Amino acid sequence: MLLRQAGSSGAQPVVCYCVDYIFRYIYCQIPVTENPKHLGDLQSGLMFYRSDNRSPDQLRPIKITPDFITTAEGSVLIEVGNTRVICTASVDEVVPQFMRNTGKGWVSSEYSMLPRSTLTRTPREASKGRQSGRTHEIQRLIGRSLRAVTDLVKLGERTIWIDCDVIQADGGTRTASITGAFVALGLALGKLVEAGTLPAVPLRDFVAAVSVGIVDGEVLLDLAYEEDSRADVDMNFVMTAGGKMVELQATAEHQVFDDQQLAKMITFARKGVQELIVQQATLLDKVHMQR
Repeated sequence: MLLRQAGSSGAQPVVCYCVDYIFRYIYCQIPVTENPKHLGDLQSGLMFYRSDNRSPDQLRPIKITPDFITTAEGSVLIEVGNTRVICTASVDEVVPQFMRNTGKGWVSSEYSMLPRSTLTRTPREASKGRQSGRTHEIQRLIGRSLRAVTDLVKLGERTIWIDCDVIQADGGTRTASITGAFVALGLALGKLVEAGTLPAVPLRDFVAAVSVGIVDGEVLLDLAYEEDSRADVDMNFVMTAGGKMVELQATAEHQVFDDQQLAKMITFARKGVQELIVQQATLLDKVHMQR
């Protein structure tokens, strides 16, 4: 049995060997030994427990509510466990200056967090007079991820602005933003088709994102904050329905990782992304994407 100290983000796992010994002796008839060299074998056979009782390769509950903001061309509220993000897509009939007269459109993104989306209040970045490096990084990631599956030529010289506003954060806000933003983008483009502005939705494929990490030596899919805050390795995967990689972000926070662990993380990520795309496709089943 593997127990953890609740509420401690940096706490090391406490292994109750005595409980496991008793279990093995009574139920499994495995001889009890006091020889420390057997402790490694004991620990390797322990079951890994997550705070929300998920299996290592299981996503948190996902709920995507379309048309959450009625004033936007496309919008969703995406809920991934306790993480909640409002994603909107707005159509602007101009492009950035560097895209003018190219015949191509653009997809750009902005990202922000409400002050009390976190456990303690985070001051608004507007009050500081500038955005943080983290905010710049995330909103550029969202924009790149969506442009990777958008035919910018067929979009025409217009910009789709994606706004992702985190109203509650419990880990995975950037991956939830990408997954929700794609649905909002698809809904907005669908309205352009309905209006006769575009002949078809200029999307080549679906795209979604998920986190994978290593916590206490175990590969886990879709980290909640409690897991992410003490992860040895933290990765974010952005992938298409066709299984292609759009972007990978990997950091060995406390421990390095090997090829075998990386392969397992990729396997978990593919599984998670495909499950997310099934939900996206259900919401966009009436949107005729470019093929």
